[in-house]
Amino acid sequence: MDEATAAWRNTTHDWAGTVDAGHLTRIRNDPAEFAPGGVRHLVLEVMAYAADEAEARGGGHCTVAFHTDGSVSVADDGRGTDTRFDGQGRPVKKPVMATKDLRFFGRPVARLLPDGCPRRGMSVVAALSEWLVHTNRRAGGAWVQRYEHGIPTTDLIPVADDGTTGTVVHFRPGEPLRAAAGPVAAETARLGAAWPCLSVEVETHRAD
Repeated sequence: MDEATAAWRNTTHDWAGTVDAGHLTRIRNDPAEFAPGGVRHLVLEVMAYAADEAEARGGGHCTVAFHTDGSVSVADDGRGTDTRFDGQGRPVKKPVMATKDLRFFGRPVARLLPDGCPRRGMSVVAALSEWLVHTNRRAGGAWVQRYEHGIPTTDLIPVADDGTTGTVVHFRPGEPLRAAAGPVAAETARLGAAWPCLSVEVETHRAD
């Protein structure tokens, strides 16, 4: 970490780390604890970040799409994941996928998602997915990054600015979670109503 990044204040994640392998392994070893309800819970974990953005901005929208290969994408119109530039001008994204969310781990009181289960953060989704692709659009740039089982397999790759901001989190849950999935799309639409600041659209491109 250079002098510029060392001065960044931690809020939801620790800027000093990029990958917490032990944390990811703990999640992968106990999917029943971290993803009760399976795919439905993972979708709600991602939607919760879109709801955070919507609440901060006085309203927002997300589209949840269920794809034919068993993957799910959640696209929102927020400000994008916090991304800053270090002393050499390189983009550094807040490590939301591969490190613990400081608000939810090690806290005595759990914050619950609309399914009634504890919220843990985006690292749960990444760790329990075969792959995850995060497209992040901010006012100062846009990047895409791929993860496999929570570990980044690419750097931040710049993508063309399309004039919008927001994130798309596209992930394919591990096979055991996919096999146990029930009518997730209908449940997503119903449970999404728990966030009054967030309007939710659900698209199904496969039999549910």
